[in-house]
Amino acid sequence: MKPLLVFAFAACVTVFAPPPSPAAAQTPSLTEKMNAYVGCINRLSSRSYDSRKRYFSWASEKGPTGKERIIYGTYTIYDTADCRKNVEKANAIEPRDAALEAAASAFVAAVTTLEPLLKEADDYYTREDYKDDKMAKGKALHPRLVAAWNDFANADQKLRAGVETINDRRALERLAEIESKEGKQARYHVEALMIQAKRVLRTQDATKPDMAEINKAISDYENSVTAAEQFAGSGGITSAKIGSFFIGNAKTYLVSAKQLMRRIRDKTPYSSGDKMMLNAGSGWMVEGSPQRLMRDYNQLIDAYNRGANI
Repeated sequence: MKPLLVFAFAACVTVFAPPPSPAAAQTPSLTEKMNAYVGCINRLSSRSYDSRKRYFSWASEKGPTGKERIIYGTYTIYDTADCRKNVEKANAIEPRDAALEAAASAFVAAVTTLEPLLKEADDYYTREDYKDDKMAKGKALHPRLVAAWNDFANADQKLRAGVETINDRRALERLAEIESKEGKQARYHVEALMIQAKRVLRTQDATKPDMAEINKAISDYENSVTAAEQFAGSGGITSAKIGSFFIGNAKTYLVSAKQLMRRIRDKTPYSSGDKMMLNAGSGWMVEGSPQRLMRDYNQLIDAYNRGANI
């Protein structure tokens, strides 16, 4: 059987879409285009990966036998109609980007294939029909599910890569424009911190982690956190401030990044209790785990979106 894809933990991370720079805001079609793609990822990706994780929490890689002690079935995903409609519209507007548009179309094709298949599987397991056909349909569904999940993972990773490339460029343009017009005030420190936070996530999510790159990313991020915190506590009269809630989330993420770095550096294994929580979907409770880092990064994005002045 073809090996199952290993899903990187960042695949379940909310895609951070920075606001466009003032200059880019003059071309709102790019923002509309990106929002369509990011909206699809943020609505459908995590649930799609969760459906696979749920299924393989009880079924082996070879498929179900009907003799499992517990049979959970799988999860369904949200309706994909809005994603399909929004991508079709986004693909037709300027600026055109053939590779990105193809990746978005492939993503839509993958989730629209996955949606009815997961519904079919969910109905089968929820109704416990495997008790009547000796798991015959479950065995037949297995290779179809694996293929659909693998196709989805490939499409998701390609669309994310395309979106992130553009988001990275826009973030740097925005930072440079803010510094040019305002200097290193509140908005500058917040945007610089978010850019460095993403770098930390990427270095620790690498297939073969590079400790030098991880340490450099964490050091740069820590410097950004320190600069933002010092600015927040400076008491100067500025047009904007950096709030304690945002700073608190930034510091929590820094701690989690260092904990995961140490686990990678020291090759620290997970305890049996840690493994139980990781397998049960509660990995965010385990210090030095990718799931903890992912949770804290998503919370940092939430704090940013709520307003960094809070």
